[in-house]
Amino acid sequence: MKYKVTLNGRTYEVEVEAGKAMLLDEYEAIVPSAPAAPVAAPVAAPVAAAPVAAPAAAPAATAAGETVNAPMPGTILKVNVQNGQAVKEGDLLCVLEAMKMENEIMAPKAGTVAQVVVSKGASVNTGDVLVVIA
Repeated sequence: MKYKVTLNGRTYEVEVEAGKAMLLDEYEAIVPSAPAAPVAAPVAAPVAAAPVAAPAAAPAATAAGETVNAPMPGTILKVNVQNGQAVKEGDLLCVLEAMKMENEIMAPKAGTVAQVVVSKGASVNTGDVLVVIA
């Protein structure tokens, strides 16, 4: 299927075939001098949709306190703490595997673990909450 897509004032002619997209041509879009209501160009619905990744799970509600976030995407190999456990600054909270390396995630401050958000084997993205310390 061929589509014309306008993005940031530029119009692109794109061909989509079995999950692949290829740029065919590029045009300069005409921007009106007076503000006008945007007009949507009709677009034909694709006959066969390309496979779409499953939507990400909604983030779990976190308890109040300082969050310890994943510094990089990876898989949780080990969780060393549980809810209500007292921790000191520098204590090992969990181990995150990323690019075949084991990264130890340490407590940034002393306190009590208010919530453990992740579990062993969970996949996390950069910035995902791992543990909450109150």
